[in-house]
Amino acid sequence: MDIYVFDGTLEGLLTAVFYYYQRKSSAVRLVSSEHYHPDVFHPAFEVISEDEKAKRVWSGLGKKLDKEWMMHFYKSFLSGQPDTFQDLFEFSKYIIDNIPGAEDNYGNKYVLSISQMSHKVHREKHRMEAFIRFQKTGDGIFYAHIEPDFNVLPLLIRHFKNRYADQKWIIYDLKRKYGLYYDLEKVEEITFDFTTEMSPALNALPEQVLDPQEELYTLLWKDYFKSTNIPARKNMKLHIRHVPKRYWKYLSEKQE
Repeated sequence: MDIYVFDGTLEGLLTAVFYYYQRKSSAVRLVSSEHYHPDVFHPAFEVISEDEKAKRVWSGLGKKLDKEWMMHFYKSFLSGQPDTFQDLFEFSKYIIDNIPGAEDNYGNKYVLSISQMSHKVHREKHRMEAFIRFQKTGDGIFYAHIEPDFNVLPLLIRHFKNRYADQKWIIYDLKRKYGLYYDLEKVEEITFDFTTEMSPALNALPEQVLDPQEELYTLLWKDYFKSTNIPARKNMKLHIRHVPKRYWKYLSEKQE
């Protein structure tokens, strides 16, 4: 079995698929450079990402798959899971080597795996859209940081750009150390140095950078939440099912 080491990008994964056919490998274990441990007895082939090769593979998949399945592929990749990278590699081979419609065969382990992972990533994306809470800074930018299980930031752009089109905002992923900044015209990727010391809880920005009214807004929201809560109808089991505890750190109404 050949070992292919790629850079962890989507382009790198697709380039690896291209080299599988070009090099006529019999079987491949695909590993990202982040998770690769060199072995003198099993030398690896280093996959250098090449846009042209990646585009050819992506185009080939697009001729066999509809837009929904292409999105399943992309969402699965955003999971960042080592096993999923291998599944995507094998899924690509399966689709390329078979007639159109092969993606409907859920008896194939890779078809099933990609479908299931895509739904997990989509669920995480949906929860981030619902649970993100912004804080207004002194310079008028609305800021929020998150620590999602998967790299869902790219999937959040359309929702927040449409919903908050009239205000500048930043959503920062503390785990992956990058964020999105919307300047009223476009969304661009940004990085900060201070995030290594940031708390994953909401209200973690220093008071000196917040808008003077931000604390008041938070208190008003907490009071509203308490006033609409009906203790007699409290059902924590159902509540936790819809709002898992790992997301409570984003909700101001859950902060003491």
